[in-house]
Amino acid sequence: MTLAQVEVGAKTNETTHFQPLPAPLDLAGAVVTFDALHSLKANISWLVETKKAHYVAVIKTNQPTAYSQLAALPWRDIPVQHTASAPGHGRRESRSIKTCGIADQLDGIAFPHARLAIRVHRRRKPTGERETRQSVYAVTSLDAHQAGPADLAAAIRGHWGVENSSHHIRDVTFAEDASTVHTGTAPRAMPTLRNLAIGVLKTLGADNIAKTTRAIRDEPQRALPILGITNNPDAHGTCSSPAAVAHRTARFSNDSVCIPAPPLRSVGDLRLPPFGM
Repeated sequence: MTLAQVEVGAKTNETTHFQPLPAPLDLAGAVVTFDALHSLKANISWLVETKKAHYVAVIKTNQPTAYSQLAALPWRDIPVQHTASAPGHGRRESRSIKTCGIADQLDGIAFPHARLAIRVHRRRKPTGERETRQSVYAVTSLDAHQAGPADLAAAIRGHWGVENSSHHIRDVTFAEDASTVHTGTAPRAMPTLRNLAIGVLKTLGADNIAKTTRAIRDEPQRALPILGITNNPDAHGTCSSPAAVAHRTARFSNDSVCIPAPPLRSVGDLRLPPFGM
């Protein structure tokens, strides 16, 4: 679910908004993940020291020194600690993870509050194509007793899932990239409305946004209960607040702050109508 977003001006970039965007949120005890371009010392220190959060920071080649030093750790001597595989999107993918304890400083390169180095090795086999392999490196403020290899793998995989659960839906289902709205505040308002629609449908239990939006398009009356409009008015209101978010894992990606929660089949007195094919 997208809780906040901000417009990135033409003369700036996303990194300047990393701290202001989630500043109002209570992140104490949360595990925060973010795109690799935000893996900056100032951001990491702010998350841990000011927001009292933990982090999992992916390090890519745009930070060549840090990346090289992580890659040079004795990964060959460390056994695989967790594996997972699954088919999907026309390919089969398997992932293995190794972790390595590190000090507050890694060969003189500061990773504030870092406790573990992580290597995720991915193997992808698209149907009818050759297999590709890739190693991804990360650091985290979590100790080994706070998060096991499977937990860290889930956090990293979950962040990659933001692309499919939010950005991909906006681009493909809602054709955001093809939008011709470019003037005034509309370019900022439209993503807000798209995120609102996605969040409401996911909260109510829709796991296929494309199919759900097609069903609402074909039968617009399906949207009425979602908007709190029913044939049975309640003196206390038609919709109560959702239950508190159960999972304390925040993910920052591009212009969104995402805190996923288990799908809820009902919100107050409202239930999502069954959507057909």
